[in-house]
Amino acid sequence: MTESRRISSRDNPLFREFAELAHSARERRKLGRSVLEGIHLCEAFLQCRGQPRAVLASESGLRHPEVGPLLARHGVQAAVVTDELFEAVSTVGHGVGLAFTIDTPRPALPVAIETDAVYLDRVQDPGNVGTLLRSCAAAGVTTVLTAPGTAWCWSPKVLRAGMGAHFHLSIHEAVPWSTVRTRLGVAPIGTRAQQAESIFEADLRAPTLWLLGNEGEGLSEEVGADVARWVRIPQAEGVESMNVAAAAAVCLFEQRRQRAERS
Repeated sequence: MTESRRISSRDNPLFREFAELAHSARERRKLGRSVLEGIHLCEAFLQCRGQPRAVLASESGLRHPEVGPLLARHGVQAAVVTDELFEAVSTVGHGVGLAFTIDTPRPALPVAIETDAVYLDRVQDPGNVGTLLRSCAAAGVTTVLTAPGTAWCWSPKVLRAGMGAHFHLSIHEAVPWSTVRTRLGVAPIGTRAQQAESIFEADLRAPTLWLLGNEGEGLSEEVGADVARWVRIPQAEGVESMNVAAAAAVCLFEQRRQRAERS
């Protein structure tokens, strides 16, 4: 690792940029940048995507046995601040003092959706969105699209819940269903509790666009009107519904199981 430089003032331009990006969604979107905080996220980014725009470390963070070697392996220079100053930037309670700023990935929308993909229709809870992204990455579904009104995938809470899954995915945010519809090259599948085929009896081997709806309302009428197949996850009697992130994991891994078993 190249020699670290120290920042002692809140008025330092780099420190101010970290603080503004960490605490302002408007600033992150305006500048097209995101903040990663913690060893796991930062290491995942270095391994998958390369160099960050800037690195900020607290004095105690830099002494952490994993932080110094991690930065050294990747030839990354950190700007170092006191623990007190780092707390003004941090959105994580009692975390290790390490943060990156990165350019928020904005991949081009596919001309045609012809392989497995997921569309999140106004899924609003950041924890659900982050968990969904983890399930997609683990299941090998690398294309994720979100409708307007879905929690912003590159927000700090979603990033923490995603645990590095973001860097294995092509994420396309705020894409209206009307735009997705014109690019469909696979069958859209939706889930609901009734009047649907059991997911364990349905043949799911073909490429699929999985449609996952809002926690309370499910899919919008516009999206639901284009569902080619409805499937359901059999549940115990008296249970009203499943969490959307849990349901997504069941669907994606049942599809993966079928392909592996019948190949």
